[in-house]
Amino acid sequence: MSDTTTVDEAPRLFAITLFVDDLERLRASYSVAFDAEVVNEDDDSVVFGFGPTLVNLLSRSAADELVAPWAVGAAATQARAVFTVAVTDTDAYCQRLGRVGILLINGPMTRPWGPRTASFADPDGHVWEIAS
Repeated sequence: MSDTTTVDEAPRLFAITLFVDDLERLRASYSVAFDAEVVNEDDDSVVFGFGPTLVNLLSRSAADELVAPWAVGAAATQARAVFTVAVTDTDAYCQRLGRVGILLINGPMTRPWGPRTASFADPDGHVWEIAS
């Protein structure tokens, strides 16, 4: 028997959940770095709106149920992913980041494939790229 289920539209990214060690520290970092709206928060999580996508910062201590029977891993010591945020002007955004004390990993630079980018890591090591 073949599967005749059809998909009417392509899936869209709804939310990203990042497991964090120090929720308050990450909340402050994201508030300063992105000036994003907090759309929900409780004792274990803070959810920021990034346009139509939500970024959920979830305390590692509360994350087990999401990945059970797997376990939540330790904070990364090396980059394993990059999350890219579109901005109008990468250089201006990087100047803003510098004014609030956020250090860049690299950039701003113009990539061979076109966009102007720069990257920084949040306090738990998640790498964010700013691109225009």
